[in-house]
Amino acid sequence: MTVSIRTASPADVADLVAWNVAMAWETEHKRLDPERLRRGVEAVLEHPRRGFYLIAEVDGTAAGGLLVTYEWSDWRCGDFWWIQSVYVVPAARRSGVFRALHAAVAERARDAGAVGLRLYVETENARAQATYEGLGMQRCHYFMCEASLVEPAA
Repeated sequence: MTVSIRTASPADVADLVAWNVAMAWETEHKRLDPERLRRGVEAVLEHPRRGFYLIAEVDGTAAGGLLVTYEWSDWRCGDFWWIQSVYVVPAARRSGVFRALHAAVAERARDAGAVGLRLYVETENARAQATYEGLGMQRCHYFMCEASLVEPAA
């Protein structure tokens, strides 16, 4: 099995939307609005300042992906790269797909001068937490707080 990583293109929108819908349901039992999600994915591809998607291919077939966004840190005078919207198709899980995606993000972040990587993980998702810890990511001392400014999708 060969895993290769590439930057997403508009041809990947359907996969990215489907994977986000599946991930939201699997991890939070949330139903996302596919049309709103499609617009959100396309907005990243159309405006690279928002971030970028990476696609993992296994033997030439798309098997997973993730989104990277940026957060400026005045304390560190540099960007944190946030890993988001991680999804690996069930048949490719536990086979190094996320490890390859993570390595590609870390390499690109180092090359770009980023100060660190961050990600969110569901508090109940022990498997994902173990995966991230195995890649050297550590739980930080911050809690996340949120205030929505838009109505949730129905």
